[in-house]
Amino acid sequence: MLMRDMPAEICFPRNRFGRQTTEFRTKVMTEMQIFKLATTVCGMALMSAFLAPGAGASEWDRKTVITFSSPVEIPGVHLTGWGVLPAGTYVFKILDSQSDRHIVQIFNKDETAIYATVLSVPNYRLKATDKTVITFSERPAGQPEALRAWFYPGMNSGEEFVYRKAEAVELARTSNAPVLFTPAEIPQEVAEPIKSADEPLVAVLKQAPIMAVQPTGEEVQVTEVVTPPPTAEPTEMAMAPATERALPATASPLPLVALFGLLALAGALAIGATVKHAA
Repeated sequence: MLMRDMPAEICFPRNRFGRQTTEFRTKVMTEMQIFKLATTVCGMALMSAFLAPGAGASEWDRKTVITFSSPVEIPGVHLTGWGVLPAGTYVFKILDSQSDRHIVQIFNKDETAIYATVLSVPNYRLKATDKTVITFSERPAGQPEALRAWFYPGMNSGEEFVYRKAEAVELARTSNAPVLFTPAEIPQEVAEPIKSADEPLVAVLKQAPIMAVQPTGEEVQVTEVVTPPPTAEPTEMAMAPATERALPATASPLPLVALFGLLALAGALAIGATVKHAA
């Protein structure tokens, strides 16, 4: 009988190789499990690092989406033809913050266009609400309401807007309430929007004197008509821009990723050592 056509089969005695084969398979499976665990932990660490939001950013700029059901007159430096906002949805954000004044910008709904850059003064209210509050100055019938103040949800301190003197005198008379104004000669319309807190026009707004005009036409100090926030609140707000500048938005998350990776690797090695010891 010829054996060349039969398949070759090699058999190892169980008492010699069976245990070694079983131990080898167990070792390979254990190492693969450790590798999978380490990969999973590292992946979770990387996802956490990349998805972690910037701390305090939204609280500082106070981004607020506001919908007006009718046209609204706005103060400040605005794009040509945008002194009155048509009914629609807009985004309000703080561009720059100091202890005694803020710079507020008004965007379109998608934040792709800046319609106005407005000077404002922090105004204090005794009771905060959980909703955005916008107040207006009353106007004669047929004229758009004039934007007066903006209060961010949950905060006692709001933004009292500053008008040009001529506009403030008229608003104070028609609404029978004091209105803030600046006597500084500041352009009312610009062809290009202000996109940075470092632009010259923003520097002018920061230095512009601010007064208030009574319904009688009398000019008074701002402190006579606006209640400033408590000392602790403006100090905190004044420090916020410095923190933002110290940690620019372009900073790389790689150091944080590396830290998470090292922690994950150390955890995987510790698990591996425990498994080997148990084996």
